[in-house]
Amino acid sequence: MVGSLFDNLKEITFNILCDYENSRAIDKINVKDQPSKSEIVEITEKLLRVIFPGYFKNIVFKSYGIQNSLSLLLEDITISLRELIATALRSYHPGEEIPETKLYTAAEAITLDFLQTIPEIRAYTDTDVKAALEGDPAAENTAEIIVTYPGLTAITVYRLAHELYALGVPVIPRIMTEYAHSQTGIDINPGARIGKYFFIDHGTGVVIGETTVIGDHVKLYQGVTLGALSTRGGRSLRNVKRHPTIEDNVTIYSGASILGGDTVIGRNAVIGGNVFITKSVAPFTKVSVKNQELRFDQGKQELKQIETPPDSSWFYSI
Repeated sequence: MVGSLFDNLKEITFNILCDYENSRAIDKINVKDQPSKSEIVEITEKLLRVIFPGYFKNIVFKSYGIQNSLSLLLEDITISLRELIATALRSYHPGEEIPETKLYTAAEAITLDFLQTIPEIRAYTDTDVKAALEGDPAAENTAEIIVTYPGLTAITVYRLAHELYALGVPVIPRIMTEYAHSQTGIDINPGARIGKYFFIDHGTGVVIGETTVIGDHVKLYQGVTLGALSTRGGRSLRNVKRHPTIEDNVTIYSGASILGGDTVIGRNAVIGGNVFITKSVAPFTKVSVKNQELRFDQGKQELKQIETPPDSSWFYSI
């Protein structure tokens, strides 16, 4: 039986190779023209060590001082990132014959521009840590937040990826944020624009779309969606603002969905749990679900209905 199975492998291999010749979108025979996801993940983790020095140890560099360790780390990142960006530029500009010299010159310039943004990224990240410490009574200290909070990890990776996105780098920023998504359950598109002091509490299930704009001092809880009203237009909606704008000092509680490119949540607004919003909300407004209806099935007995008091606008957090 085993011999029969392996005897057929030659024919199976031939049939699959013939199938590759159909040139479908899922076929990409030249793997050298595809940025490596594992290498992008590795660079992302190294960049986190640059952003948070001392929090994520690396035994390779433990014998060196901070200056030598940082120099070695940045050199490693630079070489790998330049190569990955060159590959991405080559791969995601189909039909364009870009000379290798021009390709690597562009990749080197982008890598340099990106690395020069790191102090600014760190400045923003510092405000995110402060927002978490000030906004979560369960937080013991900044070290706990940096090492354990999934929201901070997702936001920091987003901030790194966003700079590459803004520099026109294909696919790499998305792989970075999808890696953070897989680790944290928080999905932030690298195209979103997010201000300082951003805090995502708990975080699982948060979705922030590509054209979302978020101001300063905004706080989200788990399960919040900042999404599009409809994507039925497909590619024709590319570069169209499809996601909401959240102004400064807004709090959005668990399970809320805010949709649409014309939807603006005004400054200092509070959006309650499980609210579904497709229209703009004025500044200093509280939006909540009223008169929650609960039903209890007690076996064969008649279904009972309990309403919350009519004035009980409610919010909740964990």
